[in-house]
Amino acid sequence: MLAPEGWPFVLGGAGFTAAAYFLWPRGIPIALAGLLFTLFSLWFFRSPDRTPPAGAGLVVSPADGKVVFSGECPPGRYAPEAGRKVSIFMSPFDVHVNRAPVSGRVASVRYNRGEFHVANVDKASLANEQNGVAILTREGRTVTYVQIAGMLARRIVCDLAGGDMVRQGQRVGMIRFGSRVDVYLPADTRLEVAPGDRVRAGESVIGVFP
Repeated sequence: MLAPEGWPFVLGGAGFTAAAYFLWPRGIPIALAGLLFTLFSLWFFRSPDRTPPAGAGLVVSPADGKVVFSGECPPGRYAPEAGRKVSIFMSPFDVHVNRAPVSGRVASVRYNRGEFHVANVDKASLANEQNGVAILTREGRTVTYVQIAGMLARRIVCDLAGGDMVRQGQRVGMIRFGSRVDVYLPADTRLEVAPGDRVRAGESVIGVFP
């Protein structure tokens, strides 16, 4: 399955490849480059089906990638009280579709323009371009995930708006070409991942509510 954001790249690359091959003299090398771009776009914008695990109080990863932080965090921009945070770095080789970590109602969507530092360093959490989505669960808990642009990622896509109802594992957007997602959790959440762990969006459990 292909993410909707990928169709312009795939169709544009295919059109360029055909034009180079049929219309330009000696256009085969250029057509080959266009074909490679088209194939890369098909691979990069892949959107595989994911099934969240069954169980109460589970928080699943909103992104594919490697955990670069898992622990306590002080109050800040996205967490009015001290809590827990899990940060996931998405390399250009990971699936870049983001998924809802919990089911509930979207309490807020906050976009902040910023810079484009390397996404796997702590500085990116505050300085980079980012989009924070707070989800209020049926039990009254707030889980916030923040899409953070990286040095190469210059396009954050968010499919949600305030008031939307969302289910765990639902596709909620993506970030193009390498990025990071931070998840802010209540202080009593039991974290299930550690730095260095690999996680999959919509399937890997990163925390459990008591």
